[in-house]
Amino acid sequence: MARLRTVLSTVLVTAALSTSGSVALGNAAGDPVSMTSGFYVDPGSNPAVWARTNPSHPDAALIRGRIAEQAGGRWFGNWSGDIKAAVTAYTSAADAADKLPILVAYNIPGRDCGSHSGGGAGSPAAYRTWISAFAAGIGNRPAVVVIEPDALAQLDCVPAAEKKTRTDLLKYAVNELAAKAPNTWAYMDGGNATWIDAAEMARRLKLVEVGKIRGFALNTSNYYKTADSVAKGNAIRGALGSTAQFVVDTSRNGNGSNGEWCNPAGRKLGETSRNGNHLSQTLDLLLWLKVPGDSDGDCGIGAGIPAGTFSPALAKSLITG
Repeated sequence: MARLRTVLSTVLVTAALSTSGSVALGNAAGDPVSMTSGFYVDPGSNPAVWARTNPSHPDAALIRGRIAEQAGGRWFGNWSGDIKAAVTAYTSAADAADKLPILVAYNIPGRDCGSHSGGGAGSPAAYRTWISAFAAGIGNRPAVVVIEPDALAQLDCVPAAEKKTRTDLLKYAVNELAAKAPNTWAYMDGGNATWIDAAEMARRLKLVEVGKIRGFALNTSNYYKTADSVAKGNAIRGALGSTAQFVVDTSRNGNGSNGEWCNPAGRKLGETSRNGNHLSQTLDLLLWLKVPGDSDGDCGIGAGIPAGTFSPALAKSLITG
């Protein structure tokens, strides 16, 4: 059941998610991990909906157990309708279950450089309105949020005259979440293990005032081994010269990357969402950010399947490798 939220200035993590170990404090006033009893499993995820509507499919039970019943990220963007209402509904459902929801904000103008997941808010003003409502929708409820996958790493594709607009929008997102969602651990996306060197990513993270939130995220929707991401995360952290923590997307990194990023063959599910301190005290959480089975785009073994569309064949391939 939902509980009264008390904003704390100093909190110790007294409970871990799936593994033992404590998490060092960041800049969120409250600690969403100790305020909840595990991660929220999204009943409306694409795999969950598919499994419910295709119960007689030969792979339904396998996909239900290995993917649909695991905690992962809910992505919010221009498809989400009234964003404040959507986020409020999602975080309220998690709160009622005493669980910690994982949210991904994905609506930056010029998203994905116009590639498979292109789109986003129609203007800087529209984005400010959207992300402000997103943060307000969380409010005092506990949450984990990853902010705008690829937006900083893809800064090089943004026209020179618009680069500052991009970083200003991300800085605005940071400040809105810091101000309006005090019991949220928010992480700015910081690319992956081989994309943008640590010093440059640290410079970009400083531009968006990452020090005002919990830290940064790595490997979102990618396949690199967790150890590679931990090494990169610690390198970025060192270059930042701060106490920023980080999280790693482990949804599809069970056997690492083969150098391809768009529905590559032979990849496997990684560790399910859990505390990451057993690997590094600087690693807050291992998270399933990308929904396994959702296509990266019309490419690889997902040819003909648009980005974000669920495919039972893609899901099964991640289970079997």
